[in-house]
Amino acid sequence: MGLTHSADTGEETSGHGGGFWALTLGSIGVVYGDIGTSPLYAFREALHAATEGGRLMSQEAVLGVISLILWALIVIVTLKYVLLLLRADNKGEGGTLTLMALAQRALGRSGTVLLLLGTIGAAMFYGDAIITPAVSVLSAVEGMKLVTPAFDPFVVPITVAIIVALFAVQSHGTARVGAFFGPIMALWFVVMGLAGLWHIKDAPVVLAAFNPWHAVAFMLSHGHIGFVALGAVFLAVTGAEALYADLGHFGRKPIQMAWMTLVLPSLALNYLGQGALVLNNPAPQILDNPFYMLVPQNPIFLVPMVVLATVATIIASQAVITGAYSLTRQAIQLGLLPRMKVAHTSEHQSGQIYIAQVNGILLVGVLILVLAFESSSRLASAYGIAVTTTMVVTAMMAFLVIWKVWRWSALTAALIIVPFLLIDLVFLSANLLKVHDGGWVPLMIAAALMILMITWRRGTRLVLEKTRRTEVPLMTIVKSLEKGSVARVPGTAIFLTSDPDYTPTALLHSLKHYKALHEKVAILTIETTDDPIVPGGGRITLEEVSASFTKMRVQFGYMESPNVPKALALSRRAGWSFDIMDTSFFLSRRHLRGGAQPLMWRWQRRLYMILARNADDASDYFSIPSNRVVEIGTQVLI
Repeated sequence: MGLTHSADTGEETSGHGGGFWALTLGSIGVVYGDIGTSPLYAFREALHAATEGGRLMSQEAVLGVISLILWALIVIVTLKYVLLLLRADNKGEGGTLTLMALAQRALGRSGTVLLLLGTIGAAMFYGDAIITPAVSVLSAVEGMKLVTPAFDPFVVPITVAIIVALFAVQSHGTARVGAFFGPIMALWFVVMGLAGLWHIKDAPVVLAAFNPWHAVAFMLSHGHIGFVALGAVFLAVTGAEALYADLGHFGRKPIQMAWMTLVLPSLALNYLGQGALVLNNPAPQILDNPFYMLVPQNPIFLVPMVVLATVATIIASQAVITGAYSLTRQAIQLGLLPRMKVAHTSEHQSGQIYIAQVNGILLVGVLILVLAFESSSRLASAYGIAVTTTMVVTAMMAFLVIWKVWRWSALTAALIIVPFLLIDLVFLSANLLKVHDGGWVPLMIAAALMILMITWRRGTRLVLEKTRRTEVPLMTIVKSLEKGSVARVPGTAIFLTSDPDYTPTALLHSLKHYKALHEKVAILTIETTDDPIVPGGGRITLEEVSASFTKMRVQFGYMESPNVPKALALSRRAGWSFDIMDTSFFLSRRHLRGGAQPLMWRWQRRLYMILARNADDASDYFSIPSNRVVEIGTQVLI
């Protein structure tokens, strides 16, 4: 069969660029944007639910709500995410699909349940990505009504204008703007914490909320109302998943340091301040917006606070939007979504990407929510279900990672994860009570995306199985061609295929129509590894099949945008000369048609054909120069 060679650049990823404190400051801007803007609405919504709009106001209710929020921050965010899950990384990367890849590596890729869990988690993240900008920006702009009620009719139009502008600048990249995210969010947390600290003196009894008994007593004594309030309390921890998803950008220790030294203390002080303010004066106007009531009701103080809050919510939205781009790239690489054009907006950071289709879908979704719900209170009911579902999925997969990857005993893994899983399930159950009030929105979004992912994966598998039946083993063709029965022309031909053991359809059609073959032929297979990044931009393995035939396998990480010419340049180190100007790439373009005996449901087949038709060209996706590509069509009946 010949010799096998392997090559890569020999370069290792440098890890996280920048100093520790620079990364810590950066994580404050990107990682904690979502959870950092929760005080704008979380306590208000939880208190309204616990007191039925203020009608059942009591000190026990306020202390119970504050205690629930504080202990949710401590148990879910600090213990589960900051101290535990940040250690479950895949070579420095985190996130739902990363956890799935880790578990798949340990259990084998055949785990259907694992794939389903990853699909659910990814689909729910998109629901969160659409709701977060809508509820965050709306809640910030609503503060303008406190400056003067005359602003009330302009809240929605201003929100729409901000959101349109936010999505319009995405294609230009956020690298420069991102440099200001950290300092602005750090200022936001300091101001927010000081505003809360100032009001704690109004009712020092609020400090008793650190006693978890107040949370337990509230739940035991308030029955159904307490359970409903729990769904609103969860708004305080939305954004916790970002801790894990953005692990690769900043590293574990900077994220942990930012949480322990600034973010958690500021959030705790602000919630305590809001509670003290309400205990001291439970007037309706304070209950309507306790966050902004922490600030003196003078335009000199109130206007800057509204502006700072609006900027903070834009930053929080930006983090979720870029997270949706990254998740989409991972999903494409893992075969869950069709190819889309991934544009890099920074020469220095591979994570700075832009996907036009995702940007457009998110923009339309956010605008529909803003125009349909018109207020952050109404929209808050739609928030939480997506995040709690993702957290449940994350906990389940974390159990597998701790057991199989960390090689701890199943009992130990269960003792660690089951308490977190039970808490997540309780929060999920509480959030499910909000389905009829708007909670159906993320469920509908996630269901639509799951149908897309499942349809794409199933359709792709069926097409591969169908084409496999007509393919010929590669060695059969090679032995035939080596006898000299076909004319040879100068140059190199590279045929892309998903299975290197069978002759690519493009090669068979080329021989059929041209009756000739290039002097050098390579059968190229592109694989996505379980690693997030392959050092050096790709790993190439060469296997000599005959004097003129070579099998090539190029591997990319699931967080990378594959660049085939760059990866093939590595072949020179393995002794295989490569000149892009003397090389032609042959791709098979499948034309799908409905067969007499359909392999899929009619609606699913039609959906798959639409997705396939709109998928990005393989040459663009793999960064192959279009003037070096020859596409050969073939018909496939499904």
